[in-house]
Amino acid sequence: MEDFLRKQDLRLVVDTSGAYIPGHGTPTVILVGQPQSPSGDTVKAVLGIRGEPGQPEDPARGMVWRSIAENVGRIGFENEYISVVNLPRKALLSHPWSLTGGGADRLLATVEGAGFQRLGQVASEIGFGAVTREDSAFMIGARTARRHGIDTNHVRLMVEGDVTRDWRIADPIGSIWPYDCVSLEAQGSESVTRFLWPFRQILSSRVAYGLTQIERGLEWFEYSMFFTKRFQVPLSISFAFVSTHNHFVLDRGGKVFNRSAPVIKLPEGAPEDDHLALLGVLNSSTACFWLKQNSHDKGIRGEGGGFTSSDWERFYEFTGTTLKDFPLPLTSPLARARLLDEAAQKSADLFGSLTDGGSTPSDSAISKTATELDELRARMISEQEELDWEVYRSYGLIADDLTLPEGASPGIRPGERVFEIALAQKVIRDGESAEWFTRHGSELVTEIPEHWPQEYRELVQRRLDLIESNKFINLLERPEYKRRWAAEPWEKRVEKALRAWLLDRLEARSYWFDTQGRPTARSIAQLADTVTRDTDMVSVLELWDGRKDRSVTQQLATLLDTESVPFLAAYRLKDSGLRKREAWEHSWELQRREDKGENVGEIRVPQKYTSADFRKQSWWQHRGKLDVPKERFILYPDAGRETDPTQLLGWAGWDHAQQALALNAVIADREAEGWADDKLVPLVAGLAELQPWVRQWHDETDPTYQLNLADYLEEQLRGRAHQVGMTVEQLGAWRPPAARRGRRPRS
Repeated sequence: MEDFLRKQDLRLVVDTSGAYIPGHGTPTVILVGQPQSPSGDTVKAVLGIRGEPGQPEDPARGMVWRSIAENVGRIGFENEYISVVNLPRKALLSHPWSLTGGGADRLLATVEGAGFQRLGQVASEIGFGAVTREDSAFMIGARTARRHGIDTNHVRLMVEGDVTRDWRIADPIGSIWPYDCVSLEAQGSESVTRFLWPFRQILSSRVAYGLTQIERGLEWFEYSMFFTKRFQVPLSISFAFVSTHNHFVLDRGGKVFNRSAPVIKLPEGAPEDDHLALLGVLNSSTACFWLKQNSHDKGIRGEGGGFTSSDWERFYEFTGTTLKDFPLPLTSPLARARLLDEAAQKSADLFGSLTDGGSTPSDSAISKTATELDELRARMISEQEELDWEVYRSYGLIADDLTLPEGASPGIRPGERVFEIALAQKVIRDGESAEWFTRHGSELVTEIPEHWPQEYRELVQRRLDLIESNKFINLLERPEYKRRWAAEPWEKRVEKALRAWLLDRLEARSYWFDTQGRPTARSIAQLADTVTRDTDMVSVLELWDGRKDRSVTQQLATLLDTESVPFLAAYRLKDSGLRKREAWEHSWELQRREDKGENVGEIRVPQKYTSADFRKQSWWQHRGKLDVPKERFILYPDAGRETDPTQLLGWAGWDHAQQALALNAVIADREAEGWADDKLVPLVAGLAELQPWVRQWHDETDPTYQLNLADYLEEQLRGRAHQVGMTVEQLGAWRPPAARRGRRPRS
């Protein structure tokens, strides 16, 4: 692009990203020129100031488009949507272009000029920590890893960009980490390679730099890329690669950062204060402005056809290459950054204390935590405001110190920030959109709150006056550059935490093994009988359910409804998925023969699954495109006792042999109840589906049972197959009857 355009006579550049153009969620620009050598030192440009205030009925009559169409020839024209200028041609020689009007170019130049050094001069590295190129195989969650017996040494928290928010990393995903803790060389323990073995072919075929994993000399089970130097040094500043605003977080080690959450590494030995000082500047509204002027605007996540009337909803791609040029001021807000970092950590610890540490959640504890977190958040919002105004002065954008001492400002609620008060006044006075307040659940505050200390009220008034009089501050104190502080609703966070606490308790061994240590399937009614004797479980169940008029059985049925996946592929997959499953089974058979030393030639990579291949959305959400077993429980559809209508479940932490033993016990129980052989067919089909795995992983004398479980269970399968009059191949072809359609006949 740069090589091409520098040879063309560009005459006109029009930023149309703020206009409503049907079918375009991705930002657009109009270029007009001639295929000849450039002439003149300037190019006429229509620069964007703000986007369309709403979706117009007639796109041709939209405010932004009309402003462009009617004023494109008027150099010096400016309204609230666009400005028309002669842009220096040299400003268009390199990408990305900054096409923001309203004085943004002069503000950018001022910020650039105030930098005494660039970030690239301070940082030793900026980039990804790891790239798996098959996240669904590795990012399975800590609970899944524990359930499948994966060594804790081979599990690390994997950080993605969308959990890097507001000074902290929220809920990173426990992921398989196939490396030695000391040497950091690839190391596949038995538990790791056993879990990843079904995906060996697809993992071996990952391509980077034009070569497969194996061709690059890597182990099939390791990441496609793992940057050991970036992992060795504990302190990292991570950031969201794609986001609407700048989110930088200090991490103190032990985590792995994938490509959506790159890291900034300072030289080895750099103290924590150096990281915090840098963190404070990077999290400022000034940094957000600079980043958006120099980064790729992806629109609404780059999806075509979408439309947003709010510039603060647009996503940008913040790359390490761009960040290297970020200008650092001479002074940094170290003290405020430390306060915000500490508050973010305390916030995470406070919420975690609700369900961690062996405590039992209670209504009073939840209310107390909600109050404390609300106060913490108010202090963080307040301190972030002080940080933003401190940084304005660091870059020479204002002359006076318009801040209070660190920790002295009162807590600020959503809607009470200076720019929000100014925006609320415009909503009332000028009919400005109130979408910011609606989206973030805050009220319009048009006057400085009277409960604030007089000193702070006077300071806020001075800031409001400056927003009106100082064009640079007016540009920066806008929603597109100010932190959103958007959080998941409190009720949803609490529900998820209580759900996790309950489900963790329900995975206890005592529920899924009998007194002799044998794996045992349990119906929800049977689980309820045991849960009823646990007062903590009963109290938390009621707290989670929110109703006192329901039985424990009913509450458990609701809780567990989406937490299990059927034991048999024919139950969980549609025909399209079963065809893909056949290809996977064929590749597994070839892999087994290959493991025995046979030359089987090239093994084709099976096709991945899609949501359309699964019979239920919740099953797809648990399994994903590789059908990875991440669910907590196994569902045995229609396999319960005739007198018990509740679902029959097993534990997903059973190994293949234990699953087969539990299934054998279910078959025996149903047979004892008088089930006909044809009703047992899907259960026996389950035994047939498990047997290759039992043979693969359990073909030796089991110390608990003192027999070879592979031989024993194969004999059981032969007997049951003979009993139902089907071969193993016929069992594999069994399909559940089609669901009935239409109305039920009247009784």
